[in-house]
Amino acid sequence: MRDVVARAFEIEWDRAASYPVGTQWKILRRGSHGEPKTVLLKLAPGFEMASHSHMCAEHHHVLSGAYESQGERFLPGTYRFIPKHMNHGPFRSATGAELLVVWED
Repeated sequence: MRDVVARAFEIEWDRAASYPVGTQWKILRRGSHGEPKTVLLKLAPGFEMASHSHMCAEHHHVLSGAYESQGERFLPGTYRFIPKHMNHGPFRSATGAELLVVWED
């Protein structure tokens, strides 16, 4: 494994593939097989996404804004770990949010 440095302030926001329209991300690290993928994810106000699961674990750290999922509200400073294969969602964000998201095998 090698040292990785990503300067998010130098990376342009891009449309987040497979997310609802208006969702953007900055890819900080593209993981290869067995390595995490790390992104800044920006949810637009009014964001909604159906419940789903992943073949990998998922980490969320809420940087700003808030989102709701499974009857809970996740505010800035909240860390959430979602084990692989665990159904999670649906997701909503009335005001929008920015998260640091890591997917790992």
